[in-house]
Amino acid sequence: MAKKVVLAYSGGLDTSVAIKWLSSKGYEVVAYMADVGQESDFEAYKKRALKTGAVKVVVDDLKAEFVKDFVFKALKADALYEGGYLLATALSRPIIAKGLVKTAEKEKAGFVAHGCTGKGNDQVRFEVATMALNPTLKIIAPVREWELKTRSEEIKYAKDNFIPIDTTKKKPYSIDVNLWGISIESGKLEDPYYEPDEDIYCLTKGIDKASGRAAYIEIEFKKGIPVTLNGEAMSGVDIILKLAKIAGDAGVGRSDMIENRLVGIKSREIYEAPAGWTLYTAHKALESLVLDRELLHFKEMVSLKYADLVYYGLWYSPLREALDKFIDDTQKYVSGTVRLKLHKGNCSVVGRKSPNSLYKKELATYEEGDKFDWSLAKGFIELWGLPYKGRGKK
Repeated sequence: MAKKVVLAYSGGLDTSVAIKWLSSKGYEVVAYMADVGQESDFEAYKKRALKTGAVKVVVDDLKAEFVKDFVFKALKADALYEGGYLLATALSRPIIAKGLVKTAEKEKAGFVAHGCTGKGNDQVRFEVATMALNPTLKIIAPVREWELKTRSEEIKYAKDNFIPIDTTKKKPYSIDVNLWGISIESGKLEDPYYEPDEDIYCLTKGIDKASGRAAYIEIEFKKGIPVTLNGEAMSGVDIILKLAKIAGDAGVGRSDMIENRLVGIKSREIYEAPAGWTLYTAHKALESLVLDRELLHFKEMVSLKYADLVYYGLWYSPLREALDKFIDDTQKYVSGTVRLKLHKGNCSVVGRKSPNSLYKKELATYEEGDKFDWSLAKGFIELWGLPYKGRGKK
């Protein structure tokens, strides 16, 4: 009996070649496709997988679960890696791994496989998640094992074996898409001094093409979760989809980073996350209104750690679960509405309000009605500066 393997299949170059390669090694391949909002032509990719050698294709709609249990957890945490990456791809890996493991258990397969490279982050995310969820499954990583050393060689292999692919030598970018954003790498982008061509962007307009008219939007949050857009209640998935269009048309949501990968190398990455950047900006603004100084500052440290855990593939870890409990406790205050202005690549907060606001106009104002006792300032400064008095003398 042939050994059965469930392959995390995207329909792209690496995983299409992987089907043929695994089949040639004697494996019975079940292609697993997770729908996390990449808007793929699943029927076309299903036919491609079967034509390439898969015995079965499983398509799993995970969009609602992805937003509720992964994306919005990261949003509540304000998770941002190295100041520019909202972790779209990193967040999708643990839920895809979860579906991959469930499918392997259902299909009674002893192996799972992925199409990640040997020096990327995703190999770590998939494999650590799989080990956490079902350590009895054996993992195969074809791209680390086969004789094809470059993407050009993979493209040639695909053509030689009549595997239909979308990647070409003219535009050899590696692109990952989901609801929360897009990751783009390789090809010409491997030169960190090279300015990306406009044609690589899918969700955002360039500044010269963005609307000259500012778009104003209002987002309401309840306990840290966005629940309405411009006064209309809708699901998390729909909020993200609508925001992606509005913010993308305004040119909001691009990042161009030299990023520190987990495996120890630096990589040039391009990201698009128009909805993500808008929601992140709004959420941070609301927190600044309702969280006290010490809680807000401590949460900023937690946010950095949370982002690291997601990026490093440690979603299924005790620390991430423990941090969620702390974060959820902070979010009981984070209800209210934020007003934003989107214009020519800029996302600016122009208003915020909350029933839990800690802002007191009578204390902040310099006009009539000021209730702040100015006479207390002198004594406060004396005590605050006491440990440092005279330390500037030479």
